[in-house]
Amino acid sequence: MTTVTQILLGAAAAFVLVSLVALYRVVSGPTMPDRVVAVNVVGSNTVIVIALLAAALGEAVALDIALVYALLNFLLSIAISKFTVERGGVL
Repeated sequence: MTTVTQILLGAAAAFVLVSLVALYRVVSGPTMPDRVVAVNVVGSNTVIVIALLAAALGEAVALDIALVYALLNFLLSIAISKFTVERGGVL
């Protein structure tokens, strides 16, 4: 295993840890906007982890998966925000 591969895998592990911290905010977030931002952070970190793993393992197909997941993450954030505004959950 090369040094670059080890660095990429270490960075992916760090992003997974950050996602776990943000997942706590999803569950316990005091307000709905906190939860929406935390879900977006978890989704963005997931895209980053998939891209780092693709680079570390040399799998170009995984980059396509990361791109599709990024688009779905964006649409999810917009849908949750729209739902929150329609229900009057925005202060």
